Amino acid sequence: MNELHLETSPYLLQHANNPVHWKAWNANSLALAKKENKLIIISIGYSACHWCHVMEHESFEDNEVASTMNAHFISIKIDREERPDIDAVYMKAVQIMTGQGGWPMNVVTLPDGRPIWGGTYFRKNDWINSLERLQEIYNEQPQTILDYAEKLNDGLQSMSIISKNESETNFNFEVLESLVSKWQKSFDWDFGGMARAPKFMMPTNYEFLLRFGYQTKNQTLLDFVNLTLTKMAHGGLFDTIDGGFSRYSVDMKWHVPHFEKMLYDNGQLMSLYANAYKLTGNKLYKEVIEKTLKFVEKEWLTKEGSFYSALDADSLNSENHLEEGAFYVWTKTELQTLLQDDFELFSLVFNINEFGFWEHENYVLIQNHSLEEIAFQQNIDLESLIQKKKHWEQILYIEREKRSKPRLDDKCLTSWNAIMLKGFVEAYKATGTIHYLDIALQNADFIINKIWSSGGNLKHSYKDGKATINGFLEDYAHVIQAFISLYEVTFNENWLQNAKQLTDYTFDNFYDEKAQFFSFTSHQDEALITTHFELEDNVIPASNSVMANALFRLSIYFENSYYEKICQQMVQNIIPTITYPSAFSNWLNVLLHFSEQNKELAICGNNALDYLEKINQRYLPNIIIAGSSSVSKLPFLENRFSDNETLFYLCQNKTCQKPTTSFEEITKEIGL
Repeated sequence: MNELHLETSPYLLQHANNPVHWKAWNANSLALAKKENKLIIISIGYSACHWCHVMEHESFEDNEVASTMNAHFISIKIDREERPDIDAVYMKAVQIMTGQGGWPMNVVTLPDGRPIWGGTYFRKNDWINSLERLQEIYNEQPQTILDYAEKLNDGLQSMSIISKNESETNFNFEVLESLVSKWQKSFDWDFGGMARAPKFMMPTNYEFLLRFGYQTKNQTLLDFVNLTLTKMAHGGLFDTIDGGFSRYSVDMKWHVPHFEKMLYDNGQLMSLYANAYKLTGNKLYKEVIEKTLKFVEKEWLTKEGSFYSALDADSLNSENHLEEGAFYVWTKTELQTLLQDDFELFSLVFNINEFGFWEHENYVLIQNHSLEEIAFQQNIDLESLIQKKKHWEQILYIEREKRSKPRLDDKCLTSWNAIMLKGFVEAYKATGTIHYLDIALQNADFIINKIWSSGGNLKHSYKDGKATINGFLEDYAHVIQAFISLYEVTFNENWLQNAKQLTDYTFDNFYDEKAQFFSFTSHQDEALITTHFELEDNVIPASNSVMANALFRLSIYFENSYYEKICQQMVQNIIPTITYPSAFSNWLNVLLHFSEQNKELAICGNNALDYLEKINQRYLPNIIIAGSSSVSKLPFLENRFSDNETLFYLCQNKTCQKPTTSFEEITKEIGL
């Protein structure tokens, strides 16, 4: 047993019995490397990572590998989800050195933490040979390694610098039209998403494209988003039997996923599908929402109101061996036995044929035709087919529950919890299901009572009743955004006050005046080898773009010109750097806030919440809503309440129209 048995991270605990003398990232481990003048191996992964498990089995459980690592190196294991700051810095280094990145990520550094070599997955012999060669060079030609480390470190430092844009950015659709036109060349018009494999869902991309298509009345963009969401929902990527999305598909048609399910993906996708449902009324989108949130509640919601992080890609197969996707796949024989006379029709719906075949006699369920099309082709009553599909899914669910389930990552991460909280809020807006709001409020209470410390800071991780690790910018940004979303459905101003308090804390502890962005780690934390500013939107939007979005909204609610100025400066600095818009889509969404179509609506009066519910059911991404059912001290709402009537105030560019009591008039004005 090595030192990892003292940790709480499920990923680190998985390595606690390796013969490698693993240590956790802490002051003692780093000090020991300097004291003994040893190179450091930093190995980073996460519990749901398939190839992390493969490398563990092939190398880290192997005595020969352990002998090499233990003799010459200080070996540190890191859960990338617990320490996204360390992961981000060394991922940049690996990308500089190899041109690509991923997990597991393995880096060798000098005793002071500066990287000298790295990559992702290594086979056993390649790993041993590389380590032995590095140790040999370090002993015999140390200056060669020191010179390389210096150059690489200079490269890392330069990547942290974003040029300031002193000239005023033109905040209009012209910039966006140009970027979207370039982006469209990458669209896959057969299966949606981008025309490449593997295929990640990237919810932020489609949030922006949905909004931009809506605001510009670009039906082509709206059709593309709907194609993408439909194909994702029909693909094996979506678990039609029990709800929830896997992380990505390895192919072009969203068919065979990398089977792990992550909280952050499902949280963002609930917001996206909720917005798409509001715009289209597509029943498939509502089905996806209902199934996924049922899955999240069943598998990840804790008694304390928090959400667990992930389910592993691997599970035990019938021979009791860990195998990727074993829990989810079906053989033709199994399906024939379970479905009997319905098998042929089931096969038409879910492609138990060449299109749906994966490997080793296994099929991953995928639809490529709607139930409407199949009912028409087979001359079957549509409602009967819908009911059959539900019945089949129930049969398969009962059978699948007998299998060994994928392993659970039971730590609760603050940023991911906030993302899921917002997903529940957006689902409540779209469907009116009050249960979704109840769960969101439970989670918000958990964050306030268990994560938000008396010192004003958030913690990043929670497990076994204990909150640990000082929060990162992503935690603050997503919690602030989640609290704003709660205000948007309750008009409870406490959520805005909480959001403002956390925002002011981030200015004190994260904002960098020189860079004009927020650093990823708090000024209170021990510095890493370089400062990290998270700027590119990825599978999760960049924490700086989420902050910019929150600052814009809060600047309106609190009439705070400083928040607006910082938001505008951040966007102004980013826009000129954009070469591929898919990596900055949340920034583009913030840019849309400055369009002439953006407006604010205040609803003040005894019936404010009734009208709010009606408005929230419609897709209005360019309208920021505020309101109250009583006298409000919120700057945007001051002196606007009336006891005798409900008043609607429509505002734009800090100018409000004359209030009206006519809901019909105001809905016409905002485009309902």
